[in-house]
Amino acid sequence: MPDDRSTPARIRDAALTLFAQNGPDKVTVQRIAEAAGVSPGLVIHHFGSKDGLRHRVDEYVGGVFDELFASVESAPPTDDLGGSFADAILAGLPPGSPVPAYLRRLWLSGDEGGRRLFRRWFEAGAAWMTRLEAAGVVRPSADPPVRAAVLMVNDLAALLFREHLTDVLGIDLATHDGMRRWATEAVALYRGGMFPDDRA
Repeated sequence: MPDDRSTPARIRDAALTLFAQNGPDKVTVQRIAEAAGVSPGLVIHHFGSKDGLRHRVDEYVGGVFDELFASVESAPPTDDLGGSFADAILAGLPPGSPVPAYLRRLWLSGDEGGRRLFRRWFEAGAAWMTRLEAAGVVRPSADPPVRAAVLMVNDLAALLFREHLTDVLGIDLATHDGMRRWATEAVALYRGGMFPDDRA
């Protein structure tokens, strides 16, 4: 999304970073104000309360994802399965973005905003798989929702465990080379399977 450096945007961005690092419950309005370089009163003036600010942060993150989902969903179905929602998201976020860490907290805490975003991701993925199936790019599934969920979990791993994966693999999935290496193996697994015969 465009980099809006207005005062509300600076406050929102500071809150997003602090919420991602510490969890919203452990961050005070005073701390957000200090990080944004404004007074606590100005935070309340623009957002009404910390809850109002958190709601705005959730809306902002949701908007970022809506744009990324739209870019993937509008792409024509092709045989190139290297792309994914995680690929688009990692490519669309600046280095060091607090969004993945914020999402991790949302999803692991059972937060209602996180549940809404999770369902949005699932529905977008399921719709995309339906398009690929209709175009003959992927085989029909006996259980399309579960297949969409399995693929989504793989995407989530790439996004939410990026730091851990970088540590064990020695590649950063947020880079072009890192995502290409990840996608190459994922696509090979999807296309050829993992087992040498039908015993599985």
